[in-house]
Amino acid sequence: MRTWLTLTAALSLTVPTFADATPDGAPIYKKSCAMCHGPDGKGRTAVGKSMKVRDLTSPEVQKLSDAQLHTVIADGKGKMPGYKSSLSDAQIKALVVTIRDLARK
Repeated sequence: MRTWLTLTAALSLTVPTFADATPDGAPIYKKSCAMCHGPDGKGRTAVGKSMKVRDLTSPEVQKLSDAQLHTVIADGKGKMPGYKSSLSDAQIKALVVTIRDLARK
């Protein structure tokens, strides 16, 4: 019994938790999205204005479900390219969380 407890304790220290495996969306956003949508998500960059990108903090965007945002990021929409070939599913999910956070700031 004692060996089993020791083994269980050792494994719990070496197996990453879900939080450890979830990427931080902020650096992904900065690299992949901020050039058009801006650091605040409002789309007030030169590129964003010229392409008339959506304000990610707007009620229109924020009312989309997480699944809908995921689909837009993965597949693209309008002039926005899709990112499913360059970002993992976990990274796209992290971007959805980051987009939600932008509206709270």
